[in-house]
Amino acid sequence: MPDAPAYFAHPTAVLDEGCRIGAGCRIWHFAHLMPGCELGEKCSIGQNVMIADGVKLGRNVKVQNNVSLYTGVECADDVFLGPSVVFTNVRNPRSAVVRRGQYQTTVLEKGVSIGANSTIVCGVRLGEYAFVGAGSVVTRDVPPYALVYGNPARQHGWMSAFGHRLQFDAAGHATCPESGEEYLLTNHQVSRISIR
Repeated sequence: MPDAPAYFAHPTAVLDEGCRIGAGCRIWHFAHLMPGCELGEKCSIGQNVMIADGVKLGRNVKVQNNVSLYTGVECADDVFLGPSVVFTNVRNPRSAVVRRGQYQTTVLEKGVSIGANSTIVCGVRLGEYAFVGAGSVVTRDVPPYALVYGNPARQHGWMSAFGHRLQFDAAGHATCPESGEEYLLTNHQVSRISIR
């Protein structure tokens, strides 16, 4: 008897030959993983998710129901994608013009969270632990730890790695109320100065 796979996939999931799935992944109803996509360990893939050729997910990425991940998307470890998030891969699509060789790369760094029903226009980079509010349309790069929302998404503050809004004092210091980690704001950039 062949060894059981090191991941769980619901019987309705379509796993094309050539997709790579890390140990401990859970893939739910009607998900479709295309050839050449790659999932790191312990990813969770929700119902009706499509992951295209060339998409790379790091470790512990959580993809909620009805998300479309098109070629060119790269997610680092611990990324969260809320329900019905959509990614594009061409900025100027036309039905009559073939642009398969012009797909743009979209990078989500470690710990990024994207709220439900958001759209991420291709060719942008979301810095580590950036937080995108629900229903947003991201059209440009997002700095690490930035809180953005709206259409188009604009920055409205900063978030800790634990997902709490940071309140900086006059000296540019803030503390996450959950983790106790400390942050420093200098020249419109946030960095962690203590890590739990």
